[in-house]
Amino acid sequence: MSANSPEIGQRIVAGGIETNYHDLGSGAPVLLIHGSGPGVTAWANWRLVLPELAKTCRAIAPDMVGFGYTERPADIEYGVDGWVNQAVGLLDALGIEQTDLIGNSFGGAIALALAIRHPQRVRRLVLMGSVGVPFELTPELDAAWGYEPSLQAMRGLLDIFAYDRSLVTDELAELRYQASIRPGFQESFSAMFPAPRQRWVDAMASAEADIRALRHKTLVIHGRDDRVIPLSNSLTLNHWIDDSQLHVFGRCGHWVQIEHNRDFNQLVSNFLAA
Repeated sequence: MSANSPEIGQRIVAGGIETNYHDLGSGAPVLLIHGSGPGVTAWANWRLVLPELAKTCRAIAPDMVGFGYTERPADIEYGVDGWVNQAVGLLDALGIEQTDLIGNSFGGAIALALAIRHPQRVRRLVLMGSVGVPFELTPELDAAWGYEPSLQAMRGLLDIFAYDRSLVTDELAELRYQASIRPGFQESFSAMFPAPRQRWVDAMASAEADIRALRHKTLVIHGRDDRVIPLSNSLTLNHWIDDSQLHVFGRCGHWVQIEHNRDFNQLVSNFLAA
């Protein structure tokens, strides 16, 4: 992929990690943390969201360490601690004392942990299809985290992620497959969530008491037909976080921000502006 790829943004050292990130718009900051699909980048995850949020906010989306075009230190140990430190380090490096925070799936677990550990750094919280509470590993998440690169495997994963199969074109499958085999991408991805994978679901969960203690206004979003992360996760988050609201999109899988992009952008923009 060429250096002028839209997936390559700016670079900054965040928590000791040279981080690729996107920084669009001006105004109140909002930090977006992507999910953990194979070959994912911040831009691939948020490409339909960043330009809209940037109309009213300063939208910042990093490639978390182990993903995308961020540095991959040889001695890195992947885990919630490191990802939270990187996210807080990015805020520090950019001189941002407090931000709104949006987490997608894997990124939801990081967002939750960040809000629990550094509550003063977060104003409002958005959790979409989120990990971060205890749940039984789904076969679909097991397949995603256990991905071995092939065009057929990528096509199968995209079919799992999207409710609307018309979104899963041969061109998209080829694009995401090629993304997953860029130098270093699969090596770090396979090192992150080796089998048995229930332990990584458990390791990314925050304690119930800590989640219940959150005082941030929180918007919880989920696709009703999500096969990767169960809807029950978001019901749990809505139950445990006192000042939270839950929005469930029907006819929607794990890609709310893509499958229902216009409604997602409007919902999030209204929540952050209120």
